[in-house]
Amino acid sequence: MTTVPQPTDGTRWRCTLCGNLTRFDVTRTSKVVEYVHLDLAGESTVEEREVVSETIESVRCRWCNAVDQIELVDRPGADS
Repeated sequence: MTTVPQPTDGTRWRCTLCGNLTRFDVTRTSKVVEYVHLDLAGESTVEEREVVSETIESVRCRWCNAVDQIELVDRPGADS
């Protein structure tokens, strides 16, 4: 399985087929630790969440439906 690079403060995703910069479906696997609070009625609320690890498995363009055709490009105004 090939992982997709995650955008940083200085980069963002771009579809190489249609140029989309704003709409993507992202499939990711996360391992998290959550502090769950149960009230006396048994209703649960997650009060803290720590992401231990996260892997982006695939990114699909919402405009042209291209799968895994995503590249990282510089954000406008980002200092390189």
